[in-house]
Order: sequence, then C-alpha cells, then structure tokens
Amino acid sequence: MDLRQLRYFQTIAREGQITRAAKKLHIAQPPLSQSLKALETELGVKLMERNGRKMELTEAGNILYQKTIHLFEYVEETCIEVKDTAAGIKGILSIGCVKTCFPQIPKKLKYFHRKYPNVHFQLKEGDSYLLAEELIQRSIDLAVVRLPLDMSLFAKQSLPSENYIAVIPESWSTTSTAKAITMKKLSELPLLLLHRIQGQGQYELILEQFENHRLSPKIICECPDVDMILQLVSEQVGATIIPELTLQNHPLRGLKQLPIKDHSFSSHSAIIWLKNRYLPKSAKRFIELFTGDK
Repeated sequence: MDLRQLRYFQTIAREGQITRAAKKLHIAQPPLSQSLKALETELGVKLMERNGRKMELTEAGNILYQKTIHLFEYVEETCIEVKDTAAGIKGILSIGCVKTCFPQIPKKLKYFHRKYPNVHFQLKEGDSYLLAEELIQRSIDLAVVRLPLDMSLFAKQSLPSENYIAVIPESWSTTSTAKAITMKKLSELPLLLLHRIQGQGQYELILEQFENHRLSPKIICECPDVDMILQLVSEQVGATIIPELTLQNHPLRGLKQLPIKDHSFSSHSAIIWLKNRYLPKSAKRFIELFTGDK
C-alpha cells in the first residue's frame, strides 16, 4: 500500500465511478481498477461494491476513506511545515472575515504586504458559523469572526471590543436631534437586526439586553447581510443595532448613528484558527500584527 494507491481509492470514493475518477486523475481506467483490486487483496476486505453504475463504499471502505482524508491533510501540512523551515515568508495566506469585522483588516494587510511582499492573499467573506466550517474543512488558514462561537476546535487571538450603536434614518423627526438613544426608545422603533444563518450571535445578545430592561423590541426584519440591513435603514424601513466599526465601510447617505445610553453590552471579535493544524509562517506573522500597535 502506498500514497498513490490511497489517492486513487479516495478519488474513486469521491467520484462514485471509475470512469469519472480516471478523468479526474488523468489516467486510463484499467490501471485505476487494478489499483483498487490490489488494495483490496492486500487488506483482505472488499472496499467498494458496484450498485448499478455507481461504486459505493462498504463498511470497511468507509473506514479507510475517512482515514485517508486525515492522512492527506497531515501529509499536506507536513510538506508546508518542512518547506517553511527553508523558505522565507511567502506563499498564499487565506483569510476569512465577517463583513462587520472587516474595518479592522485593511491597515493590517497594507502593513503586512509592505513587510512581506511575496505573500499572496486570498480573502473570503461569510458569517462566523460558515467561516468556522471553512476552517474545519481547511479551506482557509485564519478567520476573523464575531463571538460568541463554539471554540472547542479553535485557538484565538482576541481583538479590541466595540460598543454597539443604533443606526437610524437621518430623516426621522422623533430622533433627528437626539445625541443618544435609550433601550426603551429603541424598543419602540421598527428594528432590522443581523441574524446568523446558523448558530447564536449578536441577535441573541441584543435580545438579551432588551430582556434585561424588561422590554419587547419591534423586530420587523432579520437578515445575515449588513449591507442589506443598512440599505433598508437608509430607505427609512427601520433602525438597527450594530458594532460601531461597521459603518466605516458603509458610506450610505441618510444614516445617523447614536450611542445607546443605558446599554451594558459590547461586541467581541477574534482571529481564530484550528488548534490541531500547522499554521504557515505567514499566518503566524499576520496574527502577531494584532498583538502590537502595527
């Protein structure tokens, strides 16, 4: 048994057909079939069975398939680690970022690029839950997320906390001259709130604050996209509550931001990465930027 055989087996399992697997691997079908047969003979078990035109894993085959996933991840990370010992800071750094956290990133990227010009960035946007899944799938190296989040699989570097602010249509006469707003007043306004696609986050935190004040907010819209929320506020559909840095990247007209007088909650964010994954030098250096004053 060797890595080539296991790679062939893994591809057949993923594609479900010898024909598709052969095309994926750019080899002829007979060597692929022979490799699978030799692997089954060596292990003394049937790994796959034909069901019509589809190849399906047996119980033994599924065990081996799951092991190959972790094996090739380990091989890939080992190669990266070995190359890192001889190489400088270069290669690809893939970073996921929640849209409301992005204002914390551009200046860091600018500094990092000047210091390490041979690093190429890949950026991906998503909510905290989806980016955590991307980390687990090893599609990205780092993620900048809003907390809370299940951190059992992740390590983190905390980022500065932010106060929540209210954002209202500038034209609303009842609040146009206000310098701040209370939770009670917010509960009387139609509210548009950010809500994660899956899992708990800011939405639940904001509801908890209203409950602490014994208030029932008038929530008329829940949405995972801050751009859509702010566009609706600018069209006078309602007001929203968001972390204060969020507006830096949203120069929409007709918006007014107000501090919340009697709140006691803030938004916490962090850079996270898989605990059990080797981090390239570039990822480690990027994290270090958030521990100093760069």
